[in-house]
Amino acid sequence: MYKVKVFVSLKESVIDPQGTATKSALQKLDFSEVEQVRVGKFIELTLNKTDKNIEEAVHEMCKSLLVNEEVEEYAFEVEEVQGK
Repeated sequence: MYKVKVFVSLKESVIDPQGTATKSALQKLDFSEVEQVRVGKFIELTLNKTDKNIEEAVHEMCKSLLVNEEVEEYAFEVEEVQGK
């Protein structure tokens, strides 16, 4: 079995209103050192071994459903784990 951690974030060129609001809130809470916040999402998948290459399968999942490639980019880590 494999555990895959997918990290999705907005492309640098895309305005991040949630990040802007979070930055403002942190600064109001007296965290003045915060200069920029970008908010993304984290997706964890557990996969059984497949006939496909694991990385290829994850890329297909991201492109088909998990990521909007118009405005988001992604990276992922694959870890082999013992089955239950």
